[in-house]
Amino acid sequence: MNELIERFLKYVYRQHSQSEQTVDSYRRDLCQLRDFLQSQGVESFEDVDRLMILSFLAEYRMENGVKDATIARKLSTYRSFYRYLNEYIGIGINPMESIRSPKNRRKIPDFLFVDEVKYFLNSFDTTKDTGIRDKTMFTMMYACGLRVSEVTNLTWSQISLEQRIVRIVGKGDKERLVPFFKGFEKQLMVYRQTYWAKYATDDHVFVNLRGKGLTSRGIQYVMEKQGTQIDMPMKLHPHMLRHSFATHLLDNGADIRIVQELLGHSSLSTTQIYTHVSSKKLQEAYQNAHPFAKKNTVG
Repeated sequence: MNELIERFLKYVYRQHSQSEQTVDSYRRDLCQLRDFLQSQGVESFEDVDRLMILSFLAEYRMENGVKDATIARKLSTYRSFYRYLNEYIGIGINPMESIRSPKNRRKIPDFLFVDEVKYFLNSFDTTKDTGIRDKTMFTMMYACGLRVSEVTNLTWSQISLEQRIVRIVGKGDKERLVPFFKGFEKQLMVYRQTYWAKYATDDHVFVNLRGKGLTSRGIQYVMEKQGTQIDMPMKLHPHMLRHSFATHLLDNGADIRIVQELLGHSSLSTTQIYTHVSSKKLQEAYQNAHPFAKKNTVG
C-alpha cells in the first residue's frame, strides 16, 4: 500500500502540481485511509469497497468534528488516487464511482485592501539584504498574481526585464505570460545586483542566505513573521497576495476572462469567486455609507 501511495504522489508532483503543500495534503489523506483500512484487516487497495470508504469518513468526521469542505477534499484525493490506480497500475475496481461529495459553499478568499498591500510591502527594511529580497519577492507575487509554488520555482530565464513579462509554468506544466507594472523592473535589477549576486548559487530568482531556492514554507514563515511584527490585524499567508491581485484587477474594471488568463485558471468558474469578493465589498461600502442603511430605518 505504501509503495502505491508513493508512486501516486510522485505522479501528482510531476504531472500536476509541483507543489510540496499539495503533495503533503494528498499524503496525509491517503495515509489516514491506509491506517483505517489496515485496522480493519485490509492490506490492499484492490480489496476496498464503497462501504469501507464511507465507514472511514464517518469515523473521521465523528472523531475530528470536521466540516463538509474537509470531507469533500478527502473524497477528491481518493478519486484521483483510484483513477491513477485504474489507469496506470491496472487495478480494476473503483469504490469512489458511486460516492458523492457533500455540497460545499465556496469560501470567499482572504484578500488585502490596496492600502494594506502598500503598508505590508513598505514595511521591509531595505537597508538589510533580506529586506531587499523580501520586499522584491512579495511585490512580484502581488504584481503578477503568483502562487507560492510558482515563486519558489521561478528562474531568471523566465523574466524579461525589457518587455516586463514573466513566463510562468503553473499547474500541470501549463505556461502563461504575465506582465508586471512599469518601474518594477528597476527594483528587480537592484535586487539582482545586490542580494542575488551576493548569495545565489543557481538560477533561482529568490534564494536564502545559503544561496538555495526558498521553499513554500519558508516564504510563508517570512510573511507571517512580518505581519506579526507590523501588527497586521489578520494572519497573513502568501495566497492573500494572489487573491488581492485578482480582486483589485476586477475592482478596477479588468475583464474577468483576462484575469482568468493571468491567474492560469482552466475554468472561468474558479475566477468568478473574485466577483463575489467585489460584490461583498460593494455591500459593505453601501452599508457603511448610506444613511438609511446605517440606521436601518426610513424617516
